[in-house]
Amino acid sequence: MGCDRNCGLIAGAVIGAVLAVFGGILMPVGDLLIERTIKKEVVLEEGTIAYQNWVKTGTEVYRQFWIYDVQNPQEVITNSSKIKVKQRGPYTYRVRYLAKENITHDTENHTVSFVQPNGAIFEPSLSVGTENDTWTVLNLAVAAAPHLYPNAFVQVLLNSMIKKSKSAMFQKRTVKELLWGYKDPFLSLVPYPITKTVGVFFPYNNTADGVYKVFSGKDNINQVAIIDTYKGQKNLSYWPSYCDMINGTDAASFPPFVEKTRVLRFFSSDICRSIYAVFGAEINLKGIPVYRFVLPSMAFASPLQNPDNHCFCTEKVVSKNCTSYGVLDIGKCKEGKPVYISLPHFLHASPDIAEPIEGLNPNEDEHSTYLDVEPITGFTLRFAKRLQINILVKPAKKIEALKGLKQNYIVPVLWLNETGTIGDEKAEMFRQRVTGKINLLGLVEIILLSVGVVMFVTFIISYCACRSKKVK
Repeated sequence: MGCDRNCGLIAGAVIGAVLAVFGGILMPVGDLLIERTIKKEVVLEEGTIAYQNWVKTGTEVYRQFWIYDVQNPQEVITNSSKIKVKQRGPYTYRVRYLAKENITHDTENHTVSFVQPNGAIFEPSLSVGTENDTWTVLNLAVAAAPHLYPNAFVQVLLNSMIKKSKSAMFQKRTVKELLWGYKDPFLSLVPYPITKTVGVFFPYNNTADGVYKVFSGKDNINQVAIIDTYKGQKNLSYWPSYCDMINGTDAASFPPFVEKTRVLRFFSSDICRSIYAVFGAEINLKGIPVYRFVLPSMAFASPLQNPDNHCFCTEKVVSKNCTSYGVLDIGKCKEGKPVYISLPHFLHASPDIAEPIEGLNPNEDEHSTYLDVEPITGFTLRFAKRLQINILVKPAKKIEALKGLKQNYIVPVLWLNETGTIGDEKAEMFRQRVTGKINLLGLVEIILLSVGVVMFVTFIISYCACRSKKVK
């Protein structure tokens, strides 16, 4: 009887040890299975989760616009006063709803090329008014004239056309006109073959952002979705050296197994450059653990603060000898137009940039850019891209509409918030096919290991107690 009991205790201990060992063995094996599955599903080829969502996003993406309504246009024109603005919005459009086109797979180089069609559908229910709401805004054509045509004689000719068209530094325009284009009365008088239509995003509808070429990740998972070329160019050729490099992905996804220490680099055609985000916090998004990566202030820093930005400083006057920060001159990729990009309300910009403007209230929560990335797959499940469009306006002695100015202005025209969040149905599918399996496997590993250890320890203690009692 004693032998049977001892044998039972020993057998129990052995079973416990086996379970513990099996649980321990299952951990690396499980991790290997997870890694193998993820590496298969994130490759951009037909049949994978990544490809399905890459061709046409299952997430509804919206662009909200806030227009800067100028309150004192005549004071600015006459006295070169501070520009008082009040933001009006949001005016919301659904974007990124069209599937990628001209998708071509290069199996030899493991790349995929495509174009992304652009389209915008107004969403009245998500807007404060209609597209016909009218506000006082900067006259884009008049403001750009002295930059595009610096010759004094040409400016005299342009001035006569500006006066004849009764154009001024500021104008009243509807939201639809300002965003998507209007026939400008001043440009309509120019007797040269130039585009007569002006708009912050003109042309947009029925155009395409591309051609892009990205790596599929088939041969190297660490390159998946990373851009190889944009519009057929490996470099943008707008700036020398580092600044013209296309780094990273399009921000929709990143190579898998993202760590908090990684710097996520992505290219944005809106700002004609690659930029980056750094880890900010851990977030739970619809039951899915994600890492929030945020655009740091150093991305728009001056060359003194961030030497990597040295080639974005293209002139010395407006930038105050490259000491100003928080704005980016992208005129070289906007056909020479004086376009400057910043974060909304000049968030993280040097005080001299915002000093001539009244009515701005920068706020980190409302005006910063972030990406919520699921770290195992590298998929971006939620994002908020926030940018402000500004125009540099300089005094021009030969143009009456601008000759009263006594200082340079970087005038905010509007700011946008482009957002997208994984839908409930997609989130459920993601939990089932990815996080659910990973969590289940992890739970099995822990249970086997825990039960095995408990059984082993319990039976060993019982065996020792039994032996001790027998000796007595």
